[in-house]
Amino acid sequence: MTFRSALAAAGFVFALVASAAAQKKYDPGATDSEIKIGNTNPYSGPASSWGTIGTTLGAYFKMINDKGGVNGRKIKFISLDDAYSPPKTVEQVRRLVEQDQVLFLFNNLGTATNLAINKYTNTKKVPHIFVGSGFHKWADPEHFPWTIGWWPSYYTEGAIFGRYIKDNVPDPKVAILSQNDDAGREYIAGLKAGLGESAKSVVVAEATYESTDTTVDSQVITLKASGANVFFNGGTPKFVAQAIRKASELDWKPVEIVPSTSSSVKSALQPAGLEISKGLITAQYIKDPTDPTWDKDPEVVEWREFMDKYYPSGSKSDYFNAYAAAVSASLIHVLQQAGDNLTRENIMRQASNLKDLKVPLLLPGIRLNTSPTDFSPIEQMQLAKFNGRNWELFGSLISSSK
Repeated sequence: MTFRSALAAAGFVFALVASAAAQKKYDPGATDSEIKIGNTNPYSGPASSWGTIGTTLGAYFKMINDKGGVNGRKIKFISLDDAYSPPKTVEQVRRLVEQDQVLFLFNNLGTATNLAINKYTNTKKVPHIFVGSGFHKWADPEHFPWTIGWWPSYYTEGAIFGRYIKDNVPDPKVAILSQNDDAGREYIAGLKAGLGESAKSVVVAEATYESTDTTVDSQVITLKASGANVFFNGGTPKFVAQAIRKASELDWKPVEIVPSTSSSVKSALQPAGLEISKGLITAQYIKDPTDPTWDKDPEVVEWREFMDKYYPSGSKSDYFNAYAAAVSASLIHVLQQAGDNLTRENIMRQASNLKDLKVPLLLPGIRLNTSPTDFSPIEQMQLAKFNGRNWELFGSLISSSK
C-alpha cells in the first residue's frame, strides 16, 4: 500500500468513526451503556395496592437487561415512593430530575400526583411518558407537549358506562360514588355524557370521599337511601372494596359498575369478597389474567413465565401486573425506535409517532396510535362482567367518540 493510499484509507476509517460518533446524541440520563428512567409510585399510603405496578415495571426492565438491554444499553430504573401524596410527588420528581438526572419520567401513578408535577416537567422539557392516569391533560400536546398518556381516558370510560346504563337498565336511577379529585370528576362527566339528556333526571344521588378518609360506609348508606338501582362505585381499589362490602351488608343490589382502575381481582374484589362481587361490570383493554379465555394465549403464557421468574411474589390474578408489563413493552418499543438519538426531544418524538403498534397483552384489535396532535394511544375498551371467579368479556370493542 502506498503512503497516499494508506492516508486515504485512514481518512476513510476516521470519517466512519466520526460519523458513527456524530449519530450518537445524548441528554442527561443516557450514555453508551445506560438509560436512566425515573418513576414515582404509591408503595405506601391509601393507594398502596397500586404499588405492585412499580414493582412489575422494575421486574420487566430487569428481564430486558438480562437479555442485553435496549440497543446495547442497560436500563437503570429509579422508582420512588410518593405515598399517593402530591407534595411528596413533587419532592421525589425534583430529586429524580435534578439529582438522579434521569432521561425521562415513565408511568408515574395517579391523577392528582401527576397534576402536581405536570407544569414542572413541561417547563423543564423532561418527557413525562405514558402517564399512569386517564386524565385528559395527558392528551393535550398544544399546552403540555412533554406529557403523553397511555391508558384510555376516564371520560371515555365513563361515557361507555353511561351508554350501557341508558341502553340496558330499564328506568335507571343512578347513584355515584367518586373520589373528590380531578379523576373522580372526569369519570362523572363522562358518565353523564353517556347518559345523555336524561342524566339530569337519571342521576339521583352523588357522594364523594377524600383519599385520606378511613371509610366510605356513610356515603354508601346515603346512596342506597336514594332508591337507586344503578351504583357507579368509582373509587380507588381500597374504597371500591369497602363500598362493595357495605352495599352487600345493606342488602342493596343495584347494577354495580366499577372503573377499570379498580377492577383487579387481587387488589379490589378479593378484599371485598368474590361472591358478593358477582355481577359487577367494568371495562377492559388488557387481557385479564383471571379470564380462562386467555389461559393458553401465548402472550399471557409468556407473561406468567415472566412473573414466575422475575416477580415470583407478585399475584398472577392482579390486573395491574399485566397492565404494567404491557405499558413497559410499549416503552421498550419507543427506546428501540430512538436508537442512538437518546435526547429528550427524540424520546417525545418517538412516543408521539406510534402507528398501529401491537403490544402484548392488549385485547385483540387494540393498537397504539399517536401523532404530534394526538396523545391518546388507546381509545377502545370492552365491557366485562364478574362471575364470582373471573371477569368475562361481553359485547365488542367500543371506541371513543373522538
